Amino acid sequence: MNCGAVPASLIQAELFGYERGAFTGALKDKKGLIESAEGGTLFLDEIGDLALELQVNLLRFLQERTIVRVGSSHPLDVDVRVIAASHMQLEEAVRLGRFREDLLYRLNVLPITVPTLRDRKEDIDLLAHYFFKRFSAEKGRRLDDFGSRAMLAMYQHDWPGNVRELINRIRRAMVMSEGHLITPEDLGLHCASEFGPRDALGDARFRAECEAIHDSLAGNGNNKTRAARDLGVSRMTLYRLMGKHGISA
Repeated sequence: MNCGAVPASLIQAELFGYERGAFTGALKDKKGLIESAEGGTLFLDEIGDLALELQVNLLRFLQERTIVRVGSSHPLDVDVRVIAASHMQLEEAVRLGRFREDLLYRLNVLPITVPTLRDRKEDIDLLAHYFFKRFSAEKGRRLDDFGSRAMLAMYQHDWPGNVRELINRIRRAMVMSEGHLITPEDLGLHCASEFGPRDALGDARFRAECEAIHDSLAGNGNNKTRAARDLGVSRMTLYRLMGKHGISA
């Protein structure tokens, strides 16, 4: 459940369920998401947007492993694993009084911090091609791949909008592109000159990858199978990397 997408007045019923007659329109008993996840996992996205009064109820459930449906007085035992995610720093939200400290400690058993896209630019290639394939299947567009300048522009960009910005720019490119390869202009990005300043870490990685592919192909007489083996990748991955860097087969 996305805690920021459900109106606060409905979250209680959505999470904990309700009994028939609990409120106008409650014509029959209904299980909440917690009860429906019995024996499985409940993922609470954007937990930081959960109203303070509902945080109390969630804390009680996490502590006692029981819930009470809206309109009922009988507790129900539930066995549910809870995973929560938030785009905000919850420690800061606690300091500002927007998030309960005891709930944070209860949820923060095994924290996983996902770095922003600008801090893991080595993932841009993987993510970009994943969304490219997904949107190509949806739209039926006959695009071959990203051009080498487009990949360079993505490595040079700072991605203030994180992965969501990457998704939106690729969607834009799928609509705007008039050729077989996506360009920086299709993505709405600027590509620095090939001979301009080269101080971006992602740019350096991009160049090193391109040089490694060229060297391996040259050292193996342009044999793709042997070059892929030397690089430690599959033949299909090598072809994808060649397309990314504009290296002809």
